[in-house]
Amino acid sequence: MLGHLGLNVADLAVAREYYRELLPLLGYELLLDRDDEFGYRPADGRRGTYLFFYPAVDTAPYHRDRTGLQHLAFSVADRSQVRAAHTRAVALGSTVLHEPRSFLQYPPPYFAAFWLDPFGFMLEAVCHHDRD
Repeated sequence: MLGHLGLNVADLAVAREYYRELLPLLGYELLLDRDDEFGYRPADGRRGTYLFFYPAVDTAPYHRDRTGLQHLAFSVADRSQVRAAHTRAVALGSTVLHEPRSFLQYPPPYFAAFWLDPFGFMLEAVCHHDRD
């Protein structure tokens, strides 16, 4: 299991606002909030990967097709959470890549939505259960 992931972002204030709205819907709670970083952990004492955000020093734009991070997938308990995360991402102005739906090319049941955060990171909310 991964202990944590660190993401460099071009604008820490924008990231702080964006993820403050989104991550609680994906089962995360704020762990720390400092001028030079902030972090989230799985809520309610659950085990899982922590997320930390830092200001980028190199301002070259991120792209998921280059070597490195391709996307972050957040597992949620039911399909309604996938839909709620998608709705919030749209409200936050995210570019939607795939609306919530079943993806038949993956082992069923695979229900997910994909979008881009303000920095171009592809995010996914996925439910591996056939329940709402």
